[in-house]
Amino acid sequence: MANMRTAMDAAFWDLNISTSRALDGTARSIPGEPIPLDGSTASRALRIQQLSLLGNGFPLGIIPSYSPTPRKDLGSFALQSLLFKVSTSNWWLGFTGQLRPKKLVSDIKAELSSVDEWELPVLKDIGKHFLEKSLYAFGLCSQLSLTPSSSLLLSTEKHGEKKGRRLRAMLFHKLPDHDITLEAAWPELFIDHKGRYWEVPESISLDCSSLVSDDGLRYRFGLHKNGGHPRAVDNITDEPPLSLMQGICGKAALSYEKSKDFWRLKAKKEDIIIETEEGRFYRPSYDIRLREPHAAVSGIIGGSLEAWLNNGSSSPSDSRHRSPFGVDLFGSLCYTFQHGKFKEYFGDLTRVDARLDVASASALAKQVSKVFRKASADNARDVLASPRLELILQQQVAGPIVFRVDSKFSLNSPAGGPGVQLEDFVCSLNYSLKLLQSGKVVAWYSPKRKEGMVELRLFEF
Repeated sequence: MANMRTAMDAAFWDLNISTSRALDGTARSIPGEPIPLDGSTASRALRIQQLSLLGNGFPLGIIPSYSPTPRKDLGSFALQSLLFKVSTSNWWLGFTGQLRPKKLVSDIKAELSSVDEWELPVLKDIGKHFLEKSLYAFGLCSQLSLTPSSSLLLSTEKHGEKKGRRLRAMLFHKLPDHDITLEAAWPELFIDHKGRYWEVPESISLDCSSLVSDDGLRYRFGLHKNGGHPRAVDNITDEPPLSLMQGICGKAALSYEKSKDFWRLKAKKEDIIIETEEGRFYRPSYDIRLREPHAAVSGIIGGSLEAWLNNGSSSPSDSRHRSPFGVDLFGSLCYTFQHGKFKEYFGDLTRVDARLDVASASALAKQVSKVFRKASADNARDVLASPRLELILQQQVAGPIVFRVDSKFSLNSPAGGPGVQLEDFVCSLNYSLKLLQSGKVVAWYSPKRKEGMVELRLFEF
């Protein structure tokens, strides 16, 4: 079933979105924007851990990725690899690297085309092209287990074509029923609902999140600080989102989640252990989360409360002001249908998830009131006024390989009237790893962002 917890997590500053623009493979979702596409949320495994495992299945441990750069000569294609890793019982350190080969190949090709005779100076000139710093990006990541329930993560990365470097730190502590996280980044990378990237010079968050209880209740609260003026990574002139402007915000949210099966074919022992004339064979599903055909409906509803200490704009040219206090409701409703047990080689998995998201009940109510009053709608000012419909289609191709399409539709037209508009779209090939029970290698591409990468994802339901 599509992840329902995203409805609450999208209201905070720590929801990770997969991106190939950063070596750690993540950018933050922006609070106060529509709930992100389910297939775009990042893996729970750190990128350096993914590279370590994925390298075993790729030639020379090199994993490809694709993302645009401000410099067209560098190209969009890149190669990533874990260069080295050291570890002890409670500590590890890893060093990753990235190469964009397009400029290197074109420069060497141009150098060779003008060579009449091979001499030592020619080889030196060719060697200089390998030293061009804009071709490379490097990242260093380390994690230390302070106690059995606490860990400290430090990372930094530097891209040769950009000025400065990115630093991140995270302190995580696990309680019996809560997770406490302290995170800081200089700068932090965010992505908005239009696929545009923003850098906030300083981003610090302290968050406490409860585990989902048996009765479906979940809550979280925390503090967040933005420092400095947000900068657009792409060449755009729009003003940055208000929730990225400098200030300190305290936020709390409470949600209730419930699911109901219309029907479900429970997995049985004889489905896993096959008896033949040659003996018994163990044949589990390729993914234990996809082993039961069923039809179900699930929903989540909740509310959030926030307060800002600095509610003004940090840009003299920006006349917008955010409210110092905010109260709102959010909710999602999802229908899931699955055919097949995902254990045969062909035709044993067809799954459809349809999820309706309302990120802001107050914005939707204002939009509906304008329709009844026949007032002019202004969706450009409040992107949350339109409900979103997300459709997820999964179809088995062969064996553990599944083709997946995630699409999101806005249920209002750009002019604010009734209508359906395709807002986002991600397609992917998934290779389920039976040994991990519910792990898979995902190769995805986003036409909207013109990005693609290979990831390792674990228990993402």
